[in-house]
Amino acid sequence: MRIALFADIHANRRALEACLEHAQSQGANRSVFLGDFVGYGPDPHEVIDRVMAETAKGALAVAGNHDQAVAEVRETMTSDAERAMAWTRGQLDGEARDFLGSLPLRFEDGPRLYVHASPQTYPPWIYVNDAAAARRALEASRAQMIFCGHTHLMALHGITATGQLVSFQPVPKVPIPLPRHRRWLTVVGSVGQSRDGDPAAAYAVLDTERSDITHFRVPYDVEATASAILQAGLPPSLASRLLKGQ
Repeated sequence: MRIALFADIHANRRALEACLEHAQSQGANRSVFLGDFVGYGPDPHEVIDRVMAETAKGALAVAGNHDQAVAEVRETMTSDAERAMAWTRGQLDGEARDFLGSLPLRFEDGPRLYVHASPQTYPPWIYVNDAAAARRALEASRAQMIFCGHTHLMALHGITATGQLVSFQPVPKVPIPLPRHRRWLTVVGSVGQSRDGDPAAAYAVLDTERSDITHFRVPYDVEATASAILQAGLPPSLASRLLKGQ
């Protein structure tokens, strides 16, 4: 089975469509969505509609902190994120809100655990942004493989039976073996708001038979999405960071 892993779409319809199309070209036959479908971007309803359609066909989805914030759960956000969330709440109908509210915080699928952030106690939503955080995340679960987002950056961490941590910076298009005698945590990057200086969308494909994972970067019409952010009256900084990939 080839599983496409998508995180942090953030209401970016064009990036999502580009990644879904690319995943199909890679032979992916299952999709998993790791949360934060809304926030920042101009297309919350279109993104939720597409994710709902995918889950109706068997895809899995978990909630992110921005998804929970739609229900006005208190979350700590920047001022621009708060403004975007207030705007997002006004865009969503009851069906979309119910869908976000129905999402689990975690989903276990055999040896695989899918979460938005670190699989530690919620709240808070904990970033896996360095080796120490990766070790704590791996120690918080017994799953052989953990997949998450939240940082908007690609990363891969493994831990041996003796507790040695190994970390990799994924290179797009290069498969990374995931030996089954180790436990692994993959941060898949962001579909809708890259933060590593490359505006292209990011996602990953797990091959369960080969036990390897490949990260991909997918170009999309960033300029059109940035323009839509401005047209919606969202903070200009959100358009600027999209163009810069920061």
